[in-house]
Amino acid sequence: MADEEVQIQETVAAPAQEQAVHVLVFGKYDTAEIVIEDAGLAKYIGLTSTIVPHSGGKHANRWFGKSNLSIVERLINNIMRTEKYTGKKLKAYKVVSDAFDIIAAKTKQNPIQVLVEALQNAAPREEVTRLQFGGISVPKAVDISPQRRLDIAIRNLCSGVVAASAKNKKSIENCLADEIMLAAKGDMTSFSVAKKEETERVAQSAR
Repeated sequence: MADEEVQIQETVAAPAQEQAVHVLVFGKYDTAEIVIEDAGLAKYIGLTSTIVPHSGGKHANRWFGKSNLSIVERLINNIMRTEKYTGKKLKAYKVVSDAFDIIAAKTKQNPIQVLVEALQNAAPREEVTRLQFGGISVPKAVDISPQRRLDIAIRNLCSGVVAASAKNKKSIENCLADEIMLAAKGDMTSFSVAKKEETERVAQSAR
């Protein structure tokens, strides 16, 4: 009798397992295989797998809520921070989707993995703040929190891409793909990597 119950449970569970569908970003790219080497950023790089990376702002106005957002959606949202793409999420979504296709074709790698490597290389570790001693303002180097490191990396990457595509025959999709691939290699011709090196160099002089 017990054997019959086990067999019934197995037959009921089997169809449920078959119906489970593995969700891919843009219907193409898997986030389960992504490796984050920077332990400090690992907690803040969201790898939530959704076909359409659009949360509708449900994490807005929550402490550390943006850490729960997919890193792909954060990239799309930062593209929208510029004048040309303000409020045009569908347009920014198409730009990122096309750029990922270009990266996948050129590198033969998962573009989300390439994006994660780019953000790791573009995230500065220290910056300069101003301390007031009486009426004197003194620059002082300070360490950057992991979440701010990621914020700066995404912002620099997107602002560099939009600036590069202005008055340029190259489309913004190609500019974004090139910027991500260069940053993933740590190339100094990448705007975001160059900004990181500049920030750290200024901080080193203020130690």
